[in-house]
Amino acid sequence: METTSAARIQASFRVLAPHAVELVDAFYARLFEAAPPARALFPADMASQKRHLLAALALVVREAEQLEQLAPALREMGARHVSYGARPEHYPLVRDTLLATLAAFAGAHWTAQLAADWRGALDRVAALMLEGAQRAENAA
Repeated sequence: METTSAARIQASFRVLAPHAVELVDAFYARLFEAAPPARALFPADMASQKRHLLAALALVVREAEQLEQLAPALREMGARHVSYGARPEHYPLVRDTLLATLAAFAGAHWTAQLAADWRGALDRVAALMLEGAQRAENAA
């Protein structure tokens, strides 16, 4: 990812970080509203899940300039998600829901360029996770 894109993502996350808990809550509320069957893929108690998502987001933001360094971990995460019932068609839904949630919380800070930066990063994360998912399915 370009340095400028990574820098914009990191700057936006500094704006969003004070609202991180509310952002994650809103993300899951939006996700389950957009795709009610997705709720069954998650545990009843979402506290741990929400912490995991927030930690993953923080890691992606921190490593935005060098996402390829996260490739092994992201492939492993994608492989694990197969066992949770995640399917390739879920990834765009999650991306789009997350982008909409980020935009809502960023308010006036959100721009078309920032949306493109985040989308690029999330698409790369998803591609690496899907590589891991495909490997897991082929090995099964």
